[in-house]
Amino acid sequence: MTTTTEPVGVLVRRWRERRRRSQLDVSLAAELSTRHLSCIETGRANPSRDMIRRLCDELDVPLRERNAFYLAAGFAPVHPERAFADLGAARAAVEAVLTGHEPNPALAVNVRWELLAANRAMGVFLGDVGGESSQQPFNVLKATLHPDGLAGRIRNLAQWRAHVLRRVRRQLDRTSASGLAELLAELESYPVPDKDAEESRKPGGGDTRTCTETGVVPDDLVAPLRLSTEHGELALLYTTTVFGSPRDVTLDEIAIETFFPADAPTAALLRGAVVGDSFGTPTTAGGRRGPRDGGIAERQGSAEGPNHHHSFGNAF
Repeated sequence: MTTTTEPVGVLVRRWRERRRRSQLDVSLAAELSTRHLSCIETGRANPSRDMIRRLCDELDVPLRERNAFYLAAGFAPVHPERAFADLGAARAAVEAVLTGHEPNPALAVNVRWELLAANRAMGVFLGDVGGESSQQPFNVLKATLHPDGLAGRIRNLAQWRAHVLRRVRRQLDRTSASGLAELLAELESYPVPDKDAEESRKPGGGDTRTCTETGVVPDDLVAPLRLSTEHGELALLYTTTVFGSPRDVTLDEIAIETFFPADAPTAALLRGAVVGDSFGTPTTAGGRRGPRDGGIAERQGSAEGPNHHHSFGNAF
């Protein structure tokens, strides 16, 4: 449940400054006077429910934080927060994306990167993750970068680690989500890989042929995840799907990570693994095997229709 002890004006000013916008800019866009906005920020005026909605829309405030605005102004929260299992059509949309994406891996996470659901192909990544990295709630980024997790199998760990940390910093700046600062600090505390050793392991070193000729995606096109698995080495790029018109807090914080083969050998390996049922049963959080459920493994348990859009490289 969202709680706050700060005045609504403090919240408005904080989010305006977070978005690096002036009072004049915001007041024009939200259709109020600069004087009125100044009075709200200094506590000399209390905004109406409609004014809070307009300001939050203009400042792109996440739904969880919008509820804090309403509470601080003396109103009841507007946006419900359902469990993932209670999302109805929206949950079905998540499951459809995950199952429809096979034989390629895909998973759904919340804003703190805790696993909500994954398809069977994700077992290539998470099936044998253990140790500290598998503690509950299962965190996908901890499992990826922790020395006890996937880190030892990531061939371009220095490059991928830098990408992940940059992404979490952007996410924290945009959402100010609870727990993200602590997650970022923990990820930054993990051992830093040797870049020189990594360079020597890059595929196609010294090869001047084009990516069409070699079937390898060059690093100046996209930074792939290069992962050693028991089935062979995978090279993967990813996209991110988020719901386009959420009204529920849980739904607003869900992102679906869908991985695609970055070269022909990876595509063939993934297809062969699914045909041969090499993935086995779906993977649940913590690396445990769950019962077959249409290819979907769930971790835990907000919600208008299943509108969603794709964005590349930035989940939140």
